[in-house]
Amino acid sequence: MNLRLVLWLDAATCVATGLLLSLLAERLSEILGLPQPLLFYAGLSLFPIAAFMAWTARRPAEPAVWLVIGGNVLWVLGSLAVLALSPTATGYAFVLAQAVAVAVLAELEYAGLCQLPK
Repeated sequence: MNLRLVLWLDAATCVATGLLLSLLAERLSEILGLPQPLLFYAGLSLFPIAAFMAWTARRPAEPAVWLVIGGNVLWVLGSLAVLALSPTATGYAFVLAQAVAVAVLAELEYAGLCQLPK
């Protein structure tokens, strides 16, 4: 898959997830069994991340792509740590699903990075 396309996809999913978490944090907190402030601020944090990914997608450079990949790895690790908060079964599934999706994006970005001209 094309690195630029994956970075744009990652940016778009950050915006979508950011909107979901920040606008519906109170309702999602009930469904997922996770603290409302955690969901809200996690959602807000995704907007500048998405902007950086979009900026990187315009002209992928190795250092910037490594930052995106590293950020995705940290997001996955943070997501796994959130499971210690004992979410509901739905929350557990949601956290795992988005962690897997972010891990897949990181892997695709790494594969694309390996194809960049040296």
